[in-house]
Amino acid sequence: RNLLSVAYKNVVGTRRASWRIILSIERKEERKGNEEHVVTVRHYRDKVESELSTICQGILQLLDTHLVPSSMTSESKVFYLKMKGDYHRYLAEFKTGPELKDSAENTLMAYKSAQDIAYRELPPTHPIWLGLALNFSVFYYDILNSHDRACALAKQVRWNALPETNISLGWLELIFLSCLRFSQLSSVTSMNCRRLMVPLGNLTHFQKSPTMTVR
Repeated sequence: RNLLSVAYKNVVGTRRASWRIILSIERKEERKGNEEHVVTVRHYRDKVESELSTICQGILQLLDTHLVPSSMTSESKVFYLKMKGDYHRYLAEFKTGPELKDSAENTLMAYKSAQDIAYRELPPTHPIWLGLALNFSVFYYDILNSHDRACALAKQVRWNALPETNISLGWLELIFLSCLRFSQLSSVTSMNCRRLMVPLGNLTHFQKSPTMTVR
């Protein structure tokens, strides 16, 4: 399960990074008025987006037809539904129009389904649950532009997990650092996030879990 996740993460991750760089170059050339360069860069961006679509659709089909239906444990169900949400989110990063709307809706449904199971059947400090919360908050911020909901989700998970003594609790600090990473947060939201971070400063002993994936 983890090998499958890491393999696809590596394949799609390089293309997502390339897409961001290409988009930055394209916008820079547009500002300069270099139309010839813009056409060339846009053609290459289209190629990367086509590869991303193929890869994401491939794993999503595998998840829908085999992995999610055959999951026997709550942990596996949350893992694969989170993975499904992640790859719909990757599509939503570059899709436009109706395709963007469909990808965003599919992401939301997958994450919510995983969240419902995690709330009922996983401990609040489970690394897969924390990974889901982190990626869900990234979705709220990056795709839905809902900054307050992103911070509210991190806050909710933090309060649920705080009574636990599991050392995975340290990952909550990562969630809040990610929340603060949202550079366009409103001043009020940013202040709330920083206030929530204060008690986590004392958590100096924790370890990373190999099942925790970020973005």
